[in-house]
Amino acid sequence: MNIPAKVALLYPEVYDLAHFKEKRKEFPPFGVLYLASFLEENNIEVKIFKAVNEDERFDLKDYDVVGFSIPSSATYGLMKSVRFSALYSKDAVIAVGGVHPSFYPKETLIDFKADVIGIGCGEKTIVEIVNASRNKDFSKINGVCCFKGQSIIINEEKPLDKDIDWLPFPARHLLNESDFIMNNRLSNTDTRMAHIMLSRGCPFSCHFCAVMQKKLQYRSGPNAKIELEHLKSEYQIEGFAIVDDNFVINKRVVKGLCEEINGLGLTWSALSRVDTVDYELLEIMRDAGCLELKFGIESGSERMLQAMGKNISRNQIRRTIALSCSLGIKVKIFLVHGFPGEDLSSTRETISLLKEIGSMISRVSLFRFVPLPGSYVFRNASKFGLLIPERIEDWNKFHIYNNNHHWWGNADDFRQVEMSYNEIERFVADNWQ
Repeated sequence: MNIPAKVALLYPEVYDLAHFKEKRKEFPPFGVLYLASFLEENNIEVKIFKAVNEDERFDLKDYDVVGFSIPSSATYGLMKSVRFSALYSKDAVIAVGGVHPSFYPKETLIDFKADVIGIGCGEKTIVEIVNASRNKDFSKINGVCCFKGQSIIINEEKPLDKDIDWLPFPARHLLNESDFIMNNRLSNTDTRMAHIMLSRGCPFSCHFCAVMQKKLQYRSGPNAKIELEHLKSEYQIEGFAIVDDNFVINKRVVKGLCEEINGLGLTWSALSRVDTVDYELLEIMRDAGCLELKFGIESGSERMLQAMGKNISRNQIRRTIALSCSLGIKVKIFLVHGFPGEDLSSTRETISLLKEIGSMISRVSLFRFVPLPGSYVFRNASKFGLLIPERIEDWNKFHIYNNNHHWWGNADDFRQVEMSYNEIERFVADNWQ
């Protein structure tokens, strides 16, 4: 039996340069939406608050538990400011979760003067936190960091289920419709669409990526179909985008999903690696409504692909993009420029590959390298020659958009990275604006 309580969940809304030089919000806050839906399923009252800037002051005096979501290190400063400017009831429990706190639970616990930090997926954890909020003893909950007496403890994480069909659908009804129904996110169309999560985790080990969960968990095709049917009937969507880090990995699961949704009449997009698809799978996906695939090719330099730990080749990039294009599936690519070792030569190799295959690419997102906290390159800073202080005061600089910080190498290295970035930026702007 859950205790009666009111919960407030706060998340940061950040408008980013996600599309090339276009400022926009990307997708709904699935972290807090799933927390909220699981709380509601357990008959716990919950409200979601959106934090946009550091000057906001929220009145949260009516809530017993206040949770702060920090999905990236770049939003740490915003959420910290909001935490200390808000008004609370005398005995309110302060909980913090998300990607950054999962990597740095002790530091976040102290920095936020929090009662408890959730580590990893938090749906089951948040209910346990609410039930322990009366006596504020969180020391017996798996998947948390908290004080026990004068000591900070980190409890063992909860085991991950093989599938996640047990999750209730995200609590979109707690947001304004404009925060989750969009019409300019599905390729270059104006299709009325929503975002959906069909899996969690990514088993790959790209050195620049900060992945909180390596184990892959999928939802079943029938489960996903029910949510899509709901979105279609309730909000009249005509398409959807899968937000998963890497949806197209398990071919059997992807085929099963496509079989389920084939008759819904929806178009959709997803992220994929170039080495996890083949002609048969692409054909099945296209027939099920796949309009666009987004590939993280990152670079056209074999040397840089190896340095990044991508484990893909230029030939695989050529082959998969050509296959997708031949089947009528639009292609978007992601590029990461400036990883340690990048120079004018590697940049021009990327431009050369783009010239070769550019006619088959509809959209390009160009990012600048940032050593994301929690990533392999961040954890091995000395190996990559990163210029990162031992104590970080400003997490806002770890931002993957429009970032020109000097992260590695000497002054000559930095000048070459800047010069080569300007060259590839001009090339992308000229060809994909």
